[in-house]
Amino acid sequence: MRSIVASDVVAASKFNRFHLLVFLWCFYAIGFDGYDIAMYGVGLPWMMEEWNISSVQAGAVGSYSLFGMLVGALILASVADKLGRKNVIVLCMFLFSVFTLGAGLAPNITWFTVMRFTASIGMGGLMPNAISLMTEYSPKKNRAFIVAIMYVGYALGGIMASLIGMYIVPHTDWRMLYYIGIIPLITLPLFMKQFPESITYYLARKQVGKVVGILNKVHPTGNYKETDDYKLKEAEEGAKGSPVKKLFTDKRAFSTVSIWIAVFCTLMMAYGLNTWLPKMMQDTGFSITSSLSFNLVLCVGQILGSVVGGYLAEKIGHRKILVSLFFLGAITFVALSMTSNVIALYFLIAIGGACTVGAMNLGNPYITEYYPRAIRATGIGYAQASGRIGSILAPTLIAMLMATGMNPNVLFATFAVPSLIAALGYILIQEKYGSFDKLVEEDNEGVETKEEITIVP
Repeated sequence: MRSIVASDVVAASKFNRFHLLVFLWCFYAIGFDGYDIAMYGVGLPWMMEEWNISSVQAGAVGSYSLFGMLVGALILASVADKLGRKNVIVLCMFLFSVFTLGAGLAPNITWFTVMRFTASIGMGGLMPNAISLMTEYSPKKNRAFIVAIMYVGYALGGIMASLIGMYIVPHTDWRMLYYIGIIPLITLPLFMKQFPESITYYLARKQVGKVVGILNKVHPTGNYKETDDYKLKEAEEGAKGSPVKKLFTDKRAFSTVSIWIAVFCTLMMAYGLNTWLPKMMQDTGFSITSSLSFNLVLCVGQILGSVVGGYLAEKIGHRKILVSLFFLGAITFVALSMTSNVIALYFLIAIGGACTVGAMNLGNPYITEYYPRAIRATGIGYAQASGRIGSILAPTLIAMLMATGMNPNVLFATFAVPSLIAALGYILIQEKYGSFDKLVEEDNEGVETKEEITIVP
């Protein structure tokens, strides 16, 4: 009887149709997360005019909806390790679609806020589960790059929102941005049919047949059978206990807090820029359409940061790239406060996108892999939840600064502070206590580990 470590099979596999299927669905889901984040800021100038609301009120609405993401990350990420990550993603997509459409149909700001809050619960739970599944099903050799490319979907979602704001909303209505949110609901049946559940989830429930089916798709020549030993007892033991408590056991407590601080600062910058960049540029004298073009450039920068950073992370290490990006971001934001040249502004804002959302996209798989497989959705979910606190505070804090009459150019310099703190957070992570997957080798009998991977319970 062969002894099979299912996660090692995936780690040693070569990218094929199965991996591509998982990638495309995660790309699609993450794309709507990016669209959701950007569409509020894109439609905000028209919304403020229609409902006659102030900058502080608009910032508060943005924060209320982001609080929904915090709730989703805390609740829907932690239960996913028990109920199944695919199942939770289905629920998240349903919540987002139905209530985003409801936000578009809202007759006033109060109903809009309620709809946005509920839709955001879905978005808050979707990202950590998509990240953990994509990380689980990516070959180790190309994992950083694959997950980084997946996040291009996030930036493309933001680009789509910007283009709709530039070319469709002026001829229709800002609500058009929200009507499009119904698309995930339409595609949900196909997603449920094609998308796999976590192997860890199946092993913990002794559903060997489903594990065998997945492994034979991941590694077609492996000829895996239900009679093989899949170490079900170890998987069952790893699933026991509180996933949240395990974030602080086995000397992970200090690193967990460091991760939370870093993600808090990262999402504070990301959501602050996505929410207020068009309005900030409008206040410096640009038209609404021109202001949205800066949001488009920000998204392009996010793509470049994700792709180039993911490639470099495979060469010289995840943490080195993350720390470098945040230091570069601090310099960029200070430079933004010191220039009014249009070309320089476009260039620096693109760099800012790479050093905020681009860095966030690289940080998520790094954080996910830091934790043992059985609690990875919880690990990234609670990290995202800490970040959501920063994202909640950012729109209101920036609105308050704008209400004081602060020059928008000077406001950019304030982003340098969280950028430096985020860099420090990643520096302080104790990698020696992490559960990073190790590459494995194949042989004629199946898959043997070059170095045994320990699953820390």
